[in-house]
Amino acid sequence: MRLHRNLCFAVVDGLTLIFNEGKYADKVIQQLLKRDKRWGSRDRGFVAETTYDMVRWKRLYAEIAEVKEPFSRDDIWRMFAVWATLKGIKLPDWKYFENTPSRKIKGRFDELSKIRKFKESIPDWMDELGVKELGEAAWTTEIAALNEQADVVLRVNTLQTTKEKLQAELFDLEIETDFIKEYPNALRLKERANVFTTDAFKNGHFEVQDASSQLVAEFLNVEPGMRVVDTCAGAGGKTLHLASLMENKGQIIALDIYANKLNELKRRAKRNGAHNIEPRHIDSTKVIKKLYDKADRVLIDAPCSGLGVLRRNPDAKWKLEPEFLEKIKKTQQEILQQYCKIVKPGGQMVYATCSVLPSENQKQVETFLASESGKDFTFIKDKKVLASKCGFDGFYMALLEKKN
Repeated sequence: MRLHRNLCFAVVDGLTLIFNEGKYADKVIQQLLKRDKRWGSRDRGFVAETTYDMVRWKRLYAEIAEVKEPFSRDDIWRMFAVWATLKGIKLPDWKYFENTPSRKIKGRFDELSKIRKFKESIPDWMDELGVKELGEAAWTTEIAALNEQADVVLRVNTLQTTKEKLQAELFDLEIETDFIKEYPNALRLKERANVFTTDAFKNGHFEVQDASSQLVAEFLNVEPGMRVVDTCAGAGGKTLHLASLMENKGQIIALDIYANKLNELKRRAKRNGAHNIEPRHIDSTKVIKKLYDKADRVLIDAPCSGLGVLRRNPDAKWKLEPEFLEKIKKTQQEILQQYCKIVKPGGQMVYATCSVLPSENQKQVETFLASESGKDFTFIKDKKVLASKCGFDGFYMALLEKKN
Protein backbone atom coordinates (compact mmCIF):
# COMPACT_ATOMS: atom_id res chain seq x y z
CA MET A 1 0.00 0.00 0.00
CA ARG A 2 1.22 3.51 -0.88
CA LEU A 3 0.39 6.39 1.43
CA HIS A 4 -1.13 9.45 -0.24
CA ARG A 5 -0.40 12.80 1.34
CA ASN A 6 -3.92 14.29 1.10
CA LEU A 7 -5.53 11.17 2.64
CA CYS A 8 -3.00 11.07 5.50
CA PHE A 9 -3.56 14.78 6.16
CA ALA A 10 -7.31 14.15 6.37
CA VAL A 11 -6.75 11.40 8.95
CA VAL A 12 -4.42 13.56 11.07
CA ASP A 13 -6.87 16.51 10.93
CA GLY A 14 -9.70 14.20 11.98
CA LEU A 15 -7.74 12.68 14.87
CA THR A 16 -6.84 16.15 16.16
CA LEU A 17 -10.56 16.96 16.45
CA ILE A 18 -11.44 13.58 18.03
CA PHE A 19 -8.55 13.36 20.51
CA ASN A 20 -8.08 17.00 21.49
CA GLU A 21 -11.54 18.51 21.06
CA GLY A 22 -13.65 15.53 22.10
CA LYS A 23 -15.59 15.43 18.81
CA TYR A 24 -17.48 12.23 17.94
CA ALA A 25 -15.55 10.01 15.53
CA ASP A 26 -18.53 9.18 13.29
CA LYS A 27 -19.42 12.87 12.83
CA VAL A 28 -15.80 13.84 12.13
CA ILE A 29 -15.44 11.06 9.56
CA GLN A 30 -18.69 12.12 7.84
CA GLN A 31 -17.20 15.61 7.42
CA LEU A 32 -13.81 14.30 6.25
CA LEU A 33 -15.42 12.20 3.52
CA LYS A 34 -16.95 15.34 1.97
CA ARG A 35 -13.52 16.94 1.69
CA ASP A 36 -12.61 15.96 -1.86
CA LYS A 37 -15.14 15.02 -4.53
CA ARG A 38 -12.42 13.24 -6.50
CA TRP A 39 -11.89 10.57 -3.84
CA GLY A 40 -13.05 7.13 -4.90
CA SER A 41 -14.46 4.45 -2.61
CA ARG A 42 -10.97 3.11 -1.83
CA ASP A 43 -9.76 6.58 -0.74
CA ARG A 44 -12.83 7.14 1.41
CA GLY A 45 -12.44 3.67 2.89
CA PHE A 46 -8.81 4.42 3.79
CA VAL A 47 -9.75 7.68 5.58
CA ALA A 48 -12.66 6.15 7.52
CA GLU A 49 -10.98 2.88 8.49
CA THR A 50 -7.59 4.38 9.37
CA THR A 51 -9.23 7.04 11.56
CA TYR A 52 -11.35 4.43 13.36
CA ASP A 53 -8.35 2.13 13.71
CA MET A 54 -6.25 4.83 15.36
CA VAL A 55 -9.10 5.84 17.66
CA ARG A 56 -9.52 2.20 18.67
CA TRP A 57 -5.83 1.71 19.48
CA LYS A 58 -5.14 5.23 20.79
CA ARG A 59 -3.61 4.21 24.11
CA LEU A 60 -1.38 1.51 22.62
CA TYR A 61 -0.10 3.76 19.81
CA ALA A 62 0.47 6.74 22.13
CA GLU A 63 2.42 4.50 24.53
CA ILE A 64 4.61 3.14 21.72
CA ALA A 65 5.12 6.63 20.25
CA GLU A 66 5.89 7.95 23.76
CA VAL A 67 3.44 10.88 23.46
CA LYS A 68 0.89 12.19 25.93
CA GLU A 69 -2.42 14.06 25.66
CA PRO A 70 -3.24 16.70 24.60
CA PHE A 71 -1.44 15.60 21.43
CA SER A 72 0.40 18.08 19.24
CA ARG A 73 0.15 17.60 15.47
CA ASP A 74 3.66 16.12 15.51
CA ASP A 75 2.52 13.65 18.20
CA ILE A 76 -0.33 12.47 15.99
CA TRP A 77 2.07 12.03 13.06
CA ARG A 78 4.27 9.92 15.37
CA MET A 79 1.25 7.77 16.25
CA PHE A 80 0.46 7.54 12.52
CA ALA A 81 4.01 6.27 11.93
CA VAL A 82 3.42 3.60 14.60
CA TRP A 83 0.15 2.57 12.92
CA ALA A 84 1.81 2.30 9.48
CA THR A 85 4.87 0.43 10.80
CA LEU A 86 2.70 -2.15 12.61
CA LYS A 87 0.61 -2.61 9.45
CA GLY A 88 3.79 -3.26 7.45
CA ILE A 89 3.27 -0.13 5.30
CA LYS A 90 6.43 1.46 3.86
CA LEU A 91 6.81 5.02 5.17
CA PRO A 92 7.42 7.64 2.45
CA ASP A 93 10.28 10.11 2.92
CA TRP A 94 8.12 12.91 4.33
CA LYS A 95 9.51 15.11 7.11
CA TYR A 96 6.86 13.75 9.53
CA PHE A 97 8.41 10.29 9.31
CA GLU A 98 12.08 11.21 9.63
CA ASN A 99 13.95 9.07 12.17
CA THR A 100 10.99 6.71 12.74
CA PRO A 101 12.53 3.89 14.85
CA SER A 102 10.79 0.95 13.11
CA ARG A 103 12.59 -1.83 15.03
CA LYS A 104 11.98 -0.12 18.35
CA ILE A 105 8.26 0.26 17.50
CA LYS A 106 7.91 -3.48 16.84
CA GLY A 107 9.85 -4.37 20.00
CA ARG A 108 7.75 -2.04 22.11
CA PHE A 109 4.56 -3.51 20.60
CA ASP A 110 5.63 -7.06 21.56
CA GLU A 111 6.41 -5.87 25.08
CA LEU A 112 3.13 -3.99 25.62
CA SER A 113 1.04 -6.77 24.09
CA LYS A 114 1.68 -8.79 27.27
CA ILE A 115 -0.31 -6.23 29.32
CA ARG A 116 -4.07 -6.33 28.64
CA LYS A 117 -4.86 -2.64 29.22
CA PHE A 118 -2.25 -1.70 26.59
CA LYS A 119 -2.85 -4.65 24.29
CA GLU A 120 -6.60 -3.91 24.15
CA SER A 121 -6.01 -0.16 24.45
CA ILE A 122 -8.43 0.71 27.27
CA PRO A 123 -8.35 3.02 30.32
CA ASP A 124 -7.18 1.45 33.61
CA TRP A 125 -10.58 1.91 35.30
CA MET A 126 -12.40 0.12 32.46
CA ASP A 127 -10.00 -2.83 32.63
CA GLU A 128 -10.46 -3.11 36.40
CA LEU A 129 -14.26 -2.86 36.07
CA GLY A 130 -14.37 -5.53 33.36
CA VAL A 131 -12.41 -7.96 35.54
CA LYS A 132 -14.56 -7.19 38.58
CA GLU A 133 -17.84 -7.75 36.70
CA LEU A 134 -17.03 -10.57 34.26
CA GLY A 135 -13.96 -12.23 35.78
CA GLU A 136 -10.42 -12.29 34.37
CA ALA A 137 -10.87 -14.92 31.64
CA ALA A 138 -14.28 -13.78 30.34
CA TRP A 139 -13.22 -10.10 30.27
CA THR A 140 -9.98 -10.93 28.39
CA THR A 141 -11.88 -12.67 25.57
CA GLU A 142 -14.75 -10.15 25.57
CA ILE A 143 -12.65 -6.98 25.31
CA ALA A 144 -10.60 -8.59 22.51
CA ALA A 145 -13.84 -9.30 20.61
CA LEU A 146 -15.08 -5.74 21.25
CA ASN A 147 -11.93 -4.39 19.58
CA GLU A 148 -12.59 -6.17 16.30
CA GLN A 149 -14.08 -4.26 13.39
CA ALA A 150 -17.86 -4.73 13.27
CA ASP A 151 -19.52 -6.39 10.29
CA VAL A 152 -22.08 -4.42 8.31
CA VAL A 153 -25.41 -6.15 8.95
CA LEU A 154 -28.73 -5.22 7.36
CA ARG A 155 -32.20 -5.89 8.73
CA VAL A 156 -34.62 -6.67 5.92
CA ASN A 157 -37.81 -4.61 6.13
CA THR A 158 -40.43 -7.34 5.62
CA LEU A 159 -43.13 -4.69 5.11
CA GLN A 160 -41.50 -3.99 1.72
CA THR A 161 -39.58 -7.07 0.58
CA THR A 162 -38.16 -10.48 1.52
CA LYS A 163 -34.63 -11.51 2.47
CA GLU A 164 -34.20 -13.44 -0.80
CA LYS A 165 -35.43 -10.53 -2.97
CA LEU A 166 -33.20 -8.02 -1.19
CA GLN A 167 -30.19 -10.32 -1.51
CA ALA A 168 -30.81 -10.58 -5.27
CA GLU A 169 -31.37 -6.81 -5.61
CA LEU A 170 -28.04 -6.06 -3.89
CA PHE A 171 -26.24 -8.81 -5.85
CA ASP A 172 -27.19 -6.98 -9.06
CA LEU A 173 -25.31 -3.96 -7.65
CA GLU A 174 -22.28 -6.19 -6.95
CA ILE A 175 -22.97 -6.10 -3.19
CA GLU A 176 -22.72 -9.68 -1.93
CA THR A 177 -24.42 -10.77 1.30
CA ASP A 178 -24.80 -13.86 3.49
CA PHE A 179 -27.78 -15.08 5.48
CA ILE A 180 -26.99 -15.44 9.19
CA LYS A 181 -28.25 -18.59 10.88
CA GLU A 182 -30.78 -17.90 13.67
CA TYR A 183 -31.26 -14.26 12.64
CA PRO A 184 -34.37 -14.44 10.44
CA ASN A 185 -34.23 -10.92 8.97
CA ALA A 186 -30.48 -10.33 8.78
CA LEU A 187 -28.10 -10.07 5.81
CA ARG A 188 -24.36 -9.65 6.38
CA LEU A 189 -22.24 -7.85 3.79
CA LYS A 190 -19.30 -9.96 2.57
CA GLU A 191 -17.33 -6.75 1.95
CA ARG A 192 -17.92 -3.24 3.25
CA ALA A 193 -19.88 -1.02 0.84
CA ASN A 194 -21.84 2.22 0.96
CA VAL A 195 -25.37 0.79 0.98
CA PHE A 196 -27.02 4.14 1.75
CA THR A 197 -26.77 5.29 -1.88
CA THR A 198 -28.73 2.28 -3.21
CA ASP A 199 -32.35 2.45 -4.39
CA ALA A 200 -33.02 -0.48 -2.06
CA PHE A 201 -32.20 1.77 0.90
CA LYS A 202 -34.04 4.81 -0.48
CA ASN A 203 -37.13 2.63 -1.00
CA GLY A 204 -37.02 1.40 2.60
CA HIS A 205 -36.14 -2.22 1.86
CA PHE A 206 -33.66 -2.41 4.75
CA GLU A 207 -32.08 -0.67 7.71
CA VAL A 208 -28.47 -1.07 8.87
CA GLN A 209 -28.81 -2.79 12.26
CA ASP A 210 -26.41 -5.13 14.06
CA ALA A 211 -27.54 -8.74 14.37
CA SER A 212 -27.60 -8.62 18.20
CA SER A 213 -29.75 -5.49 18.15
CA GLN A 214 -32.23 -7.39 15.93
CA LEU A 215 -32.85 -9.88 18.75
CA VAL A 216 -34.46 -7.28 21.02
CA ALA A 217 -37.74 -6.62 19.16
CA GLU A 218 -38.24 -10.37 18.65
CA PHE A 219 -37.74 -10.95 22.39
CA LEU A 220 -40.85 -8.83 23.09
CA ASN A 221 -43.29 -11.41 21.61
CA VAL A 222 -45.34 -8.80 19.73
CA GLU A 223 -48.33 -9.75 17.59
CA PRO A 224 -50.27 -7.81 14.95
CA GLY A 225 -53.03 -5.69 16.51
CA MET A 226 -51.34 -5.13 19.88
CA ARG A 227 -50.69 -1.81 21.57
CA VAL A 228 -46.94 -1.56 22.07
CA VAL A 229 -44.95 1.24 23.74
CA ASP A 230 -41.26 1.74 22.90
CA THR A 231 -40.25 3.96 25.83
CA CYS A 232 -36.71 5.01 24.79
CA ALA A 233 -37.29 4.92 21.04
CA GLY A 234 -34.55 7.32 19.92
CA ALA A 235 -34.34 7.41 16.12
CA GLY A 236 -36.34 4.20 16.05
CA GLY A 237 -34.19 1.26 14.93
CA LYS A 238 -36.09 -1.17 17.14
CA THR A 239 -39.43 0.67 16.69
CA LEU A 240 -39.24 0.03 12.94
CA HIS A 241 -38.43 -3.63 13.56
CA LEU A 242 -41.50 -3.90 15.84
CA ALA A 243 -43.65 -2.36 13.08
CA SER A 244 -42.57 -5.01 10.60
CA LEU A 245 -43.08 -7.84 13.13
CA MET A 246 -46.61 -6.47 13.73
CA GLU A 247 -47.26 -6.29 9.96
CA ASN A 248 -48.29 -2.63 10.34
CA LYS A 249 -51.32 -3.71 12.43
CA GLY A 250 -52.05 -2.34 15.90
CA GLN A 251 -50.34 0.68 17.44
CA ILE A 252 -46.75 1.47 18.41
CA ILE A 253 -46.29 4.52 20.60
CA ALA A 254 -42.68 5.69 20.33
CA LEU A 255 -41.57 7.81 23.29
CA ASP A 256 -38.39 9.77 23.76
CA ILE A 257 -37.12 12.80 25.68
CA TYR A 258 -35.37 14.10 22.52
CA ALA A 259 -37.79 15.56 19.94
CA ASN A 260 -35.08 15.68 17.21
CA LYS A 261 -34.63 11.90 17.44
CA LEU A 262 -38.37 11.37 17.03
CA ASN A 263 -38.32 13.60 13.92
CA GLU A 264 -35.67 11.30 12.47
CA LEU A 265 -37.91 8.32 13.36
CA LYS A 266 -40.81 9.94 11.43
CA ARG A 267 -38.59 10.23 8.34
CA ARG A 268 -37.42 6.64 8.64
CA ALA A 269 -40.96 5.32 9.25
CA LYS A 270 -42.16 7.04 6.07
CA ARG A 271 -39.32 5.48 4.07
CA ASN A 272 -40.03 2.06 5.62
CA GLY A 273 -43.78 2.27 4.92
CA ALA A 274 -44.46 1.76 8.65
CA HIS A 275 -47.85 3.39 9.31
CA ASN A 276 -48.66 2.18 12.83
CA ILE A 277 -46.04 4.29 14.68
CA GLU A 278 -47.08 7.31 16.72
CA PRO A 279 -44.12 9.33 18.07
CA ARG A 280 -44.76 11.17 21.36
CA HIS A 281 -42.25 13.56 22.89
CA ILE A 282 -41.85 13.15 26.66
CA ASP A 283 -42.03 16.83 27.64
CA SER A 284 -43.70 16.16 31.02
CA THR A 285 -44.62 13.22 33.29
CA LYS A 286 -48.20 13.48 31.98
CA VAL A 287 -47.15 11.75 28.75
CA ILE A 288 -46.17 8.63 30.74
CA LYS A 289 -49.06 8.76 33.22
CA LYS A 290 -51.63 8.80 30.40
CA LEU A 291 -50.33 5.39 29.33
CA TYR A 292 -50.45 3.62 32.73
CA ASP A 293 -51.93 0.09 32.43
CA LYS A 294 -52.59 0.59 28.71
CA ALA A 295 -49.94 -1.43 26.84
CA ASP A 296 -49.83 -5.12 25.86
CA ARG A 297 -46.07 -4.82 25.43
CA VAL A 298 -43.46 -2.34 26.64
CA LEU A 299 -39.88 -2.09 25.44
CA ILE A 300 -37.32 -0.35 27.65
CA ASP A 301 -34.17 -0.08 25.55
CA ALA A 302 -32.44 1.71 28.41
CA PRO A 303 -29.63 4.27 28.16
CA CYS A 304 -26.40 2.52 29.18
CA SER A 305 -22.59 2.58 29.09
CA GLY A 306 -22.61 1.20 25.52
CA LEU A 307 -19.75 -1.18 26.40
CA GLY A 308 -21.31 -3.86 24.19
CA VAL A 309 -21.04 -1.72 21.05
CA LEU A 310 -17.40 -0.57 21.27
CA ARG A 311 -16.71 -2.27 17.93
CA ARG A 312 -18.74 0.39 16.13
CA ASN A 313 -18.11 3.24 18.63
CA PRO A 314 -14.43 2.87 19.59
CA ASP A 315 -14.21 6.49 20.79
CA ALA A 316 -16.65 5.61 23.60
CA LYS A 317 -13.66 4.02 25.37
CA TRP A 318 -12.17 7.49 25.80
CA LYS A 319 -15.41 9.41 26.40
CA LEU A 320 -16.86 7.14 29.08
CA GLU A 321 -16.19 8.11 32.72
CA PRO A 322 -16.75 5.99 35.87
CA GLU A 323 -18.99 8.78 37.27
CA PHE A 324 -21.24 8.57 34.20
CA LEU A 325 -21.62 4.83 34.75
CA GLU A 326 -22.83 5.33 38.33
CA LYS A 327 -25.26 8.02 37.17
CA ILE A 328 -26.65 5.91 34.32
CA LYS A 329 -27.32 2.96 36.66
CA LYS A 330 -29.55 5.22 38.78
CA THR A 331 -31.34 6.37 35.62
CA GLN A 332 -31.86 2.77 34.48
CA GLN A 333 -33.58 1.86 37.76
CA GLU A 334 -35.72 5.03 37.72
CA ILE A 335 -36.84 4.27 34.15
CA LEU A 336 -37.72 0.69 35.11
CA GLN A 337 -39.71 1.86 38.14
CA GLN A 338 -41.65 4.45 36.14
CA TYR A 339 -42.21 2.81 32.76
CA CYS A 340 -43.23 -0.57 34.18
CA LYS A 341 -46.55 1.10 35.10
CA ILE A 342 -47.41 1.35 31.38
CA VAL A 343 -47.76 -2.46 31.14
CA LYS A 344 -51.31 -3.67 31.58
CA PRO A 345 -52.06 -6.78 33.72
CA GLY A 346 -51.09 -9.88 31.73
CA GLY A 347 -48.85 -7.77 29.48
CA GLN A 348 -45.10 -8.16 29.01
CA MET A 349 -42.06 -5.90 29.21
CA VAL A 350 -38.50 -6.21 27.92
CA TYR A 351 -35.61 -4.41 29.64
CA ALA A 352 -32.61 -4.24 27.28
CA THR A 353 -29.17 -2.60 27.12
CA CYS A 354 -26.20 -2.67 24.75
CA SER A 355 -23.88 -3.32 27.70
CA VAL A 356 -22.10 -6.49 28.83
CA LEU A 357 -21.88 -5.46 32.51
CA PRO A 358 -24.05 -7.45 34.95
CA SER A 359 -24.45 -4.31 37.10
CA GLU A 360 -26.40 -2.68 34.24
CA ASN A 361 -28.22 -5.87 33.32
CA GLN A 362 -29.11 -8.81 35.60
CA LYS A 363 -28.49 -6.73 38.75
CA GLN A 364 -30.91 -4.01 37.58
CA VAL A 365 -33.60 -6.62 36.92
CA GLU A 366 -33.01 -8.24 40.34
CA THR A 367 -33.21 -4.83 42.09
CA PHE A 368 -36.42 -4.05 40.22
CA LEU A 369 -38.07 -7.41 41.01
CA ALA A 370 -37.26 -6.98 44.71
CA SER A 371 -38.85 -3.48 44.77
CA GLU A 372 -42.48 -2.51 45.43
CA SER A 373 -43.29 -1.99 41.71
CA GLY A 374 -41.44 -5.16 40.76
CA LYS A 375 -43.62 -7.35 42.98
CA ASP A 376 -46.31 -7.16 40.29
CA PHE A 377 -43.98 -8.81 37.77
CA THR A 378 -42.76 -12.34 37.06
CA PHE A 379 -39.36 -13.00 35.49
CA ILE A 380 -39.84 -15.08 32.31
CA LYS A 381 -36.34 -15.31 30.78
CA ASP A 382 -33.25 -13.31 29.85
CA LYS A 383 -30.52 -13.44 27.24
CA LYS A 384 -26.90 -12.39 27.73
CA VAL A 385 -25.27 -11.72 24.37
CA LEU A 386 -21.47 -11.52 24.43
CA ALA A 387 -19.49 -10.32 21.41
CA SER A 388 -16.91 -13.06 22.05
CA LYS A 389 -19.60 -15.76 21.75
CA CYS A 390 -21.72 -14.47 18.83
CA GLY A 391 -19.31 -12.31 16.79
CA PHE A 392 -21.74 -9.37 16.90
CA ASP A 393 -22.43 -6.63 19.47
CA GLY A 394 -22.79 -7.30 23.19
CA PHE A 395 -26.39 -6.99 24.45
CA TYR A 396 -28.69 -7.96 27.29
CA MET A 397 -32.45 -8.46 27.37
CA ALA A 398 -34.88 -9.64 30.05
CA LEU A 399 -38.56 -10.51 29.54
CA LEU A 400 -40.93 -9.83 32.47
CA GLU A 401 -44.68 -10.37 32.71
CA LYS A 402 -47.15 -8.32 34.75
CA LYS A 403 -49.35 -10.48 36.96
CA ASN A 404 -53.06 -10.53 36.20
